Amino acid sequence: MCLAVPGKVVSIIGDQPLMKKGRVSFGGVIKEVSLAYVPNVEVGNYVIVHVGFALSILDEEAAQKSLAEFKEIETILHSDSYKS
Repeated sequence: MCLAVPGKVVSIIGDQPLMKKGRVSFGGVIKEVSLAYVPNVEVGNYVIVHVGFALSILDEEAAQKSLAEFKEIETILHSDSYKS
């Protein structure tokens, strides 16, 4: 199973499509990722990231829905761990 996580592009570095990188925010944690697969991405866009590569651009509504679902899973996992 693969896990890809949505994040918001906060800056873009480089002009050459295959070398383009971006700083992406995952809930405030900033990571540098490759933007080679999403050459049309812009600052402010949400992207799906897997193993350091942005794989696709998401609209904000879909990104927010995914982030809310991750938060719900986190809440469930934390509440279950305290019941043991």
